[in-house]
Amino acid sequence: MPSGESSGARPRQAGFAYLLLLALVVLIGVAATGAVMMGHHLSRRQAEQALLVAGEEFVAALRSYAAAAPGAAARPRELQHLLRDPRVAGVRRHLRAIRADPLTGRAEWGLVRDAQGGIVAIHSLAAGTPIKRTGFEATQASFEDASSYADWRFSALPQAPRPQAAAPSSR
Repeated sequence: MPSGESSGARPRQAGFAYLLLLALVVLIGVAATGAVMMGHHLSRRQAEQALLVAGEEFVAALRSYAAAAPGAAARPRELQHLLRDPRVAGVRRHLRAIRADPLTGRAEWGLVRDAQGGIVAIHSLAAGTPIKRTGFEATQASFEDASSYADWRFSALPQAPRPQAAAPSSR
């Protein structure tokens, strides 16, 4: 046996391959986490856009309901009354179906009622702060900088802009 060579023993390795593999696994984990977060963000934006479309359908249905029977109650007491208007003979539909809220996945909506119990507006029951903060259509200008989805109230009535928080005074 030549000198300096031990039988069956491998030369000592510094473990660089293991460290590189470990760094690669961490890098892949960070990239995967970023991709999942970006996918969630994109999905939420799409759900918000679908909510705006569904809300405008409710606005059109509330307006149609108010115009359908002059002299009768101008506001429905239940969302189902938009599917089949009980005030008129025959079948009168102001809405084909009550969509599920794109943010919650349920066909439950928050309802804003007037003093007589009629529905004047609907809103999402989803928790959280909207991603979309600006760039709304003129009919949805009151949604600017909303702090929750409940502030996105879809109403056939003209909406006054939400009051802005008073700026702190500097004395």
